[in-house]
Amino acid sequence: MQTKSTNNKFASSTNAQRANSRKIVGNIVDVLNRKIFKGEITIENDRIVKISPKETTSDVYILPGLIDSHIHIESTMMIPSEFAKVAVKNGTIGVVTDPHEIANVLGEKGIDFMIKNSESAPLKTFYCVPSCVPATTFETSGATLDAAIIDKIFTKYGLKVLGEMMNYPGVIYDDPEVLAKLEVAKKHGAVIDGHSPQVSGDNLKKYINAGISTDHECRDIDEAIEKINLGMNILVREGSAAKNFDALYPLISKFNKSVMLSTDDSHPDDLLKFGHINKILKMGIKYGIDIFDLLTAACVNPVKHYDLPIGLLREKDYADMIIVDDLKSFNIQETIINGNTVYSNGRILFSTKNIQPINNFNAQKISETDVRIEPKSEKIKVIEIIENELLTNCIIEKARVEDGNVVSDTKCDILKIAVLNRYSKDAKPQIGFIKGFCLTAGAIATSVAHDSHNIIAVGVSDEDIVKAINEIVDNKGGMCYVKGMDYYTLPLEFAGLMTQQSCERISDMYSRMNHIVKSNGCRLASPFMTLSFMALLVIPSLKLSDKGLFDGDKFEMTDLFV
Repeated sequence: MQTKSTNNKFASSTNAQRANSRKIVGNIVDVLNRKIFKGEITIENDRIVKISPKETTSDVYILPGLIDSHIHIESTMMIPSEFAKVAVKNGTIGVVTDPHEIANVLGEKGIDFMIKNSESAPLKTFYCVPSCVPATTFETSGATLDAAIIDKIFTKYGLKVLGEMMNYPGVIYDDPEVLAKLEVAKKHGAVIDGHSPQVSGDNLKKYINAGISTDHECRDIDEAIEKINLGMNILVREGSAAKNFDALYPLISKFNKSVMLSTDDSHPDDLLKFGHINKILKMGIKYGIDIFDLLTAACVNPVKHYDLPIGLLREKDYADMIIVDDLKSFNIQETIINGNTVYSNGRILFSTKNIQPINNFNAQKISETDVRIEPKSEKIKVIEIIENELLTNCIIEKARVEDGNVVSDTKCDILKIAVLNRYSKDAKPQIGFIKGFCLTAGAIATSVAHDSHNIIAVGVSDEDIVKAINEIVDNKGGMCYVKGMDYYTLPLEFAGLMTQQSCERISDMYSRMNHIVKSNGCRLASPFMTLSFMALLVIPSLKLSDKGLFDGDKFEMTDLFV
C-alpha cells in the first residue's frame, strides 16, 4: 500500500471526534455494486463491521470519500496540515501527492518535512517519491535526487509510488539515470506515474512499456484514447491553470475503469470558492454523467490502482465515508476518516500547531542593468500563452528596441520575462519575451516557478521587473505585484512555496493581488499560476529557465534572436 511513515491514524495533536461504536443511517451508495438502498452502517473503532438494509426517515446519502489521484500540495500554498482542513471540508479523504516541488528546493529534507507535517492531520496522504529532481538538466534546482537517493527514500518511508516521470525524452532515448530510477521503482514494487504531453506512436509505446501506468497531461480525447488503448490510466485534470475536464469528460463513461480524477495544481482561492474533487463531481453531474461512473473515477479506481488503504463502504473496510445532502447539489455535510468525524456541518474537528519554517534561498538583489538585453537581430522568439493550458506556442515577433535595449511592447502585448536562480548569490537573470499577459502597467514576480522554483517575473518596464524580483529576494520567497512605489506581497515562508496561514487568509490576499493585476490589464484567469508554469521546461513548446530560453519540442536550449 502507498502510505506515509505512519499507519494513517490521527497524531496525538488532533482532536477529531473519536469513534468507538456508532451507527449511521441514510441512503447508502454502493458504488461497487452500482445501487442505492436505505440502510444502517455500524462502525467499531476504525472499521465498518456491518452494513444492513433498513428503513429510515433519513434522506442523506452515505458514500465513499473522494480521492485526488494526483496533486502537488505545495501548489495550494498551504503546508499539508492546513491543506488537510480544506480537503476534508470538501469531502476528500485521501490524496496521492508528489512532493517534487519542495524536493526541488530542499531535497530529502523537504520530503521529510511534508510527511511529518501530514502526520498531524487526519487526511490520508500518500506520498510519491519524486522522479525528476531536477526535472531537466537545463535548469538549476536546490537539490538532486539520483537513483541511489530515490532507493533510500523508498526504503526509509515505505512508499509505493514513483512520482510522475516528466523526463519522457529520457525514457524514450534510454537515459541511463532515468532508466535506473525506473528500475529502483520496480524493485520496490512501486506504481510508476507518468507525464507525457503529446507523446504518441512508437515513442508512447516505449514510454508505457517502461512500466509507466498513468498520464494527466492529455489535451484532447484522441490523445487520451490512444493512451488508454495502450494500457494507461488517464487522470482527468481540473486545476487552476490546467483545465481539461471539458475536453476529456466523455472518458469517464466510455472508459470508466481506466479513469481517475485529479486537480494537480490548485490555488487557495479556487479551493475556497469552487472546492476540490467535489467540484469535478458537480461538473460531471451538470453534464449528465452517471453518478456511479463519476464515483468509480473519484473513489474506486484510485484505491485499486494505487492499492490504497481507504475504505469503499464494505464490511471490514476502513470506516472512510462522506455524507451529502443529495446526489445533485452534492453538499458535504460530514466527512469521516477511520471512523472519526473530521468535518461536520461547517466545522473542522481537528487542530494543528504552528511550526518553524524551512527554506533554501540565496539570491541577491539585482539592478536594471541585469535585465537589459542588447538586440542581435530584429526578430525574437516569443512564448505565447495558451489560456487554461500548460502548453505554450513559440511565435516570431519584431523586437522593440529603446536605447540599445530590447524592451516590452505593450501595444503588441509582448512583455519582458525574467528568471533568476534563487540558489546562487551571484547569478544573473535570464531574459525572454512573452505574449498573452496583456499587462499594461507594473510587474509580477513569484518564487513558485515549476519545477525548480527559481524567481520568475514578467512586467511592462525593466524598473518594475527589477523591483518585483528584489521584493521576492527581500522576503526570501513569495508572490508580489509592483507598480511604481506600490507593493502588494504574499510571503511564502516555507521553501518559498507555502505558508501556514489558513486557506481563508491566503485566499483573501491572493485574490486581492489577482484583482489588482487584472485591473492593470491582465486578462488571464490565474496570472500568478500561469506565470509559474512558464519555467516548466518539460511542457512544450517554448519556456524560460535560469539558464536561458528552452525549446521544449527539440528539448534543447535555443537563442532568443532569430
